[in-house]
Amino acid sequence: MEESTVRDVETGSEAGGEDALVGNVNKLMVSPPGYSGAPRKGHLVFDACFESGNLGRVDYISEFEFDLFIRPDTCNPRFRVWFNFTVENVRETQRVIFNVVNFSKTKSLYRDGMSPVVKSTSRPKWQRLPPKNVYYYRCPDHRRNYVMSFAFCFDREDDVYQFAYCYPYTYSRLQHYLASLERRNLPYLQREQLGLSVQQRQLDLLTITNTDHLSPEKGKKLVFLTARVHPGESPASFICQGVIDFLVSQHPVAQILRDHVIFKIVPMLNPDGVYLGNYRCSLMGFDLNRHWQDPSPWAHPTLHAVKQLIVQMNQDPRVSLEFYIDVHAHSTMLNGFMYGNVFEDEERVQRQAVFPRLLCQNAPDFSFSNTSFNRDVVKAGTGRRFLGGLLDDTSYCYTLEVSFYSYMTAGSTAPVPYTEETYMKLGRNVARTFLDYYKLNNLIKDNRPTHIKSPEVMSQTDSNTKGNGVGRDAADREREKSQSVRH
Repeated sequence: MEESTVRDVETGSEAGGEDALVGNVNKLMVSPPGYSGAPRKGHLVFDACFESGNLGRVDYISEFEFDLFIRPDTCNPRFRVWFNFTVENVRETQRVIFNVVNFSKTKSLYRDGMSPVVKSTSRPKWQRLPPKNVYYYRCPDHRRNYVMSFAFCFDREDDVYQFAYCYPYTYSRLQHYLASLERRNLPYLQREQLGLSVQQRQLDLLTITNTDHLSPEKGKKLVFLTARVHPGESPASFICQGVIDFLVSQHPVAQILRDHVIFKIVPMLNPDGVYLGNYRCSLMGFDLNRHWQDPSPWAHPTLHAVKQLIVQMNQDPRVSLEFYIDVHAHSTMLNGFMYGNVFEDEERVQRQAVFPRLLCQNAPDFSFSNTSFNRDVVKAGTGRRFLGGLLDDTSYCYTLEVSFYSYMTAGSTAPVPYTEETYMKLGRNVARTFLDYYKLNNLIKDNRPTHIKSPEVMSQTDSNTKGNGVGRDAADREREKSQSVRH
């Protein structure tokens, strides 16, 4: 979340308590105090020593209740939000209450019905817990800190259960996904290593464009997209994958976009933070989205590499860098929405509003009313603000935010919780909106590629996209057919 300020975050108040937590629990069996016999079923075993895991401490309150402490970001005790841990050695029908007691934020979507996600060995698909089992309140027992309590009933003794703040999307998952894309040998997709993180993880750069259709004299419109500068904001990765899935698909809109636009995508700006299970910071405790003005090649190597590339492209007269979009997730608001910059020139202000307005028409979960344009001093080091000042006045820099929890569609009365698939769908809709922005709709209407309708191609593209969120529903296709040029 780009827009959280220093004021949202309170330093740990229990001296020597959660601030002293530096590691994750490792197969920690929590048995009643004074118990010394052989471990029994129902003596829960907690673990967070795995990729993107986070749980720093567990206190036994009773056989039905446990206090859980989030491990702070590495080298930065101020941020305690993301959690991701497993529980095993459960007893069938064992009911428990878990209290997450040391959140660093006071405001939270847990006030509005958000709930943690859970999966287990026999049910590997993440699900949200029922909101009625989740409570968020100020607790007198924990120095009036905010506590999120959730009740859960274990039902299968041999299952390992996993709980998380939101659907995890790990560094390894991204690497597997990018490797599977590479194996398809798509002529319009290039993957390169832009640099390495402090812990030597890959900083990937994807370029998606049809090189046959790009002539040097016409100039190349370029869209640059980044995600996961804040590692705990995992919805950003699902949106990013939705964008990529759509742009490499055989959909006629994607084909037209590849002919007219170069897309450069850095899917994970902070791979160390993601791997470590941090919420906001890198390995060395830096909030990278405050260091765009002067990133250090040794302390912020991934940011440094991306900034160098953007500066270099901006100086190339053959490249027209028109968009920079940084994808985040928001912990207190609903829907998808954008932040943009403030300009003196009224015409530029109006032009900057065009893309979010068009996205609003394509994505039912995107809110233009939540979209805002600001120049808050605290945000000076963010990608949106820094690049907004660096690039020329034909370029637009946005932060795309999406709720950790849910969205409200026009006319609806109840929020609809996001799923991995609906996050990806927002990504697909972001990609499709460039067709409207560049007024390329007539190419679809007049020259609709007929081969898309052939059963062989449809089954081939379906098999390529099954499970990765490119399939679209009938209403989407209908809207595409009737879509006219929008200004």
